[in-house]
Amino acid sequence: MALSDIDRQLLQRCLTRQPRAWEDFVDRFMGLVVHVVNHTFQTRSLSLTTSDLEDFASEVFLAILADDMAVLRRFRGQSSLATYLTVIARRVVVRELLHRRQAAPGTDNHTDIDQVADHNGHHVEDRLESREEVERLLEELQGDEAQVVRLYHLEGKSYDEISQQIGMPANSIGPTLSRARAKLRRHGADTAASP
Repeated sequence: MALSDIDRQLLQRCLTRQPRAWEDFVDRFMGLVVHVVNHTFQTRSLSLTTSDLEDFASEVFLAILADDMAVLRRFRGQSSLATYLTVIARRVVVRELLHRRQAAPGTDNHTDIDQVADHNGHHVEDRLESREEVERLLEELQGDEAQVVRLYHLEGKSYDEISQQIGMPANSIGPTLSRARAKLRRHGADTAASP
């Protein structure tokens, strides 16, 4: 999906430092960042406290702000802004996890956190950064599930926005995302197990 007009305008407002642009940016993408933090911890079977969630979300937004918003300035608009930010957020969270693991006394610096690979030997973080891979995984879903996953993960829409767009009750969005993620995990496990 291409960059939406709303995100293009928001990006331009941030880069030109217009009033309230950063606050609007954070409001728009906070849910996406929180999801990436939760998902990254969950896929590594790590417990996540509220304090950790706040710390990691802050790290992501600090990374976006760093060097005069260099991350946003490098964005070329070849995907949705939400897709790009998902990749950035995942990298920041993994990097911070590695940093904390290495800094903790008595831990092995060669832990599985930085050795996570799929059945083909590709690092999971690299494999999931490909928009084509995300699209391929979405092909395993149908109907509302695929639509909800696409709107939430790729377009960064809130539950309310999704509800309004597809007519599904907002309180059904979370369970639909959970079922879809479970299907994607099962599909990934089945693919890994097949010769």
